[in-house]
Amino acid sequence: MKNKTRIWILIAIFIATFMTSVEITIVTTALPSIISELHGLAYQSWIMSTYLLTTAITTPIYGRLADSWGRKKVFQIGVILFTLGSLLSGLSPSIFFLILARALQGLGAGSIIPLTFTIIADMYSFQERAKIMAFNNTAWGLSALLGPLLGGFLVDTLSWHWVFFVNVPLGILIFLVISFRYTETLDIKHHLHVDWLGICWLTFSLVTLLIGIQQIETDLLIAIILFGIALLSFLLLVKQEKKVSDPLIPFIMFANPTFSIQVITSTLLSGILIGYQIYFPIWLQSLYRVPATVSGLVVTSSSVMWLFASFLVGNLLQRFSPKKIVLTVVSVQFLAYLALLFIDSSFPYWGFYLIAAISGFGMGIVISLNIMLSQHLVSKDLLGSATAIITLGRTLGQTLMIGVYGAALNLFIRLQLHGLSFSAVNNFISSTNTVTVMAQKIFTPIILNSLHGVFGIVNLLFIIILIINYLDPNKKVIN
Repeated sequence: MKNKTRIWILIAIFIATFMTSVEITIVTTALPSIISELHGLAYQSWIMSTYLLTTAITTPIYGRLADSWGRKKVFQIGVILFTLGSLLSGLSPSIFFLILARALQGLGAGSIIPLTFTIIADMYSFQERAKIMAFNNTAWGLSALLGPLLGGFLVDTLSWHWVFFVNVPLGILIFLVISFRYTETLDIKHHLHVDWLGICWLTFSLVTLLIGIQQIETDLLIAIILFGIALLSFLLLVKQEKKVSDPLIPFIMFANPTFSIQVITSTLLSGILIGYQIYFPIWLQSLYRVPATVSGLVVTSSSVMWLFASFLVGNLLQRFSPKKIVLTVVSVQFLAYLALLFIDSSFPYWGFYLIAAISGFGMGIVISLNIMLSQHLVSKDLLGSATAIITLGRTLGQTLMIGVYGAALNLFIRLQLHGLSFSAVNNFISSTNTVTVMAQKIFTPIILNSLHGVFGIVNLLFIIILIINYLDPNKKVIN
């Protein structure tokens, strides 16, 4: 493939990565305006969760189709669906129409997100891939930095509709570049046996799992029942996949323990990632009373260090075994987070920026390593499926832990109220609300102890990551 063509495709992939990743941060900024105009307060959580749900469900399906139909066709389908979903989201006359349009966007994102990594793996050797993926990761960093600013600008100067419309020209550009510049290199299978039963069991498993997560805070019994149904559906999926010639999820990939460890590590680290992205700003606003903008910048230090660290992965892989890299980096992260269990209100607030920076540095190394190794450890005809599985793991890790952290925080708070109003805690958490000295004296220890509980769960995830990577049988440098 000529260098000029490679550059065009890399630009398209970069824009596609930015377009899908900024979707979360830019829409979050516009949510108050959307909810107000469409009278959708009761359904506001579905604006985000529907997008996440359809993305998660379709990711492994697209991964398998990409290994059979080719990357180009499946990527184009994803771009069309995402662009159409964006257009319809911007035109939404009601909250229910918007939720359906967001579901369509998610159907497209389920193809775009994993296939950006797959196309990079097709075009570049294992040695080249680290630098290219590091460059592509800058799109994630830019989305974290620019998303809130761009969303605020569009809402203030135009309207919330434009946070969706802005994707339409980008989607058209990506489609044209891929159509005219990208040449398929995969041997396409013209006769594919579609595993419809496998798709049904996968969909049922993920839908019940993700809805169960939404129910943790409101009805724990219903959540447990849904988790049981999700587990049963998953077991039936495994049984189904072992019988068919073209399985939706080729479980043969998991026969390699190092591959399995990459997927689990990436999933758990993504759960840790969403923890500090949500609860560091809450910690700073509620206990240090810093403005929302200042508290939000704590995530910025993480994004900057993530980008910097991702450029180091190639050199590290040439010198050390993945096991040694992960154990070293995660141990440093673990020690940084362990401190959060013992600090009180006298801890300097800039310390959270330092911990976030350490966390982002570690994520940039380990998650990039996870993606590269999961692709390298499977045959070329399973490359799309392997990338889709690790992408699905990252989505599920964040989604599952959002529910777990939220339920844990509420539980810890309620156990300490002793007759006090829960709504008073809601008022105390926001730094924009004025609170009395007495309220600070009462609620500060309640919030502090509850946040200690949340990050106790985070530290437990670190311990699990260290244990499973210690058990990795591979001790050699992988080339």
